[in-house]
Amino acid sequence: MPKDKYARRERRLEDLGTRKPVCVVCGEHDPSCLERHHIAGRHHDGDEAIICCNCHRKVTQQQMDRSGAFEPAEYPVSIGHYLCGLADLFVMIAVTLRRFGERLSGSNSEGRHQP
Repeated sequence: MPKDKYARRERRLEDLGTRKPVCVVCGEHDPSCLERHHIAGRHHDGDEAIICCNCHRKVTQQQMDRSGAFEPAEYPVSIGHYLCGLADLFVMIAVTLRRFGERLSGSNSEGRHQP
């Protein structure tokens, strides 16, 4: 591995805060594709989850669809944004789990067995 490639990877792993990062939604594990996502939006809470660029874009769009999602807010409103952001992640995770389960079991969402 070239020196600069190794250094970039190490910086990325340091930024992500783990040697084995993985997208909590889809399972992507390439550090160059992973980012930190502010669950409630950066104005509301510092809690973060590691997600890939594609999942990050999707969940951020959901946050943007809620009015005021990026405006600083008082305590109860911030908690509301946190819960909504967490729910957005859980919905995306549930869809991924359904897909994995269907692949493993050979069935689709209607319960039919796939050849």
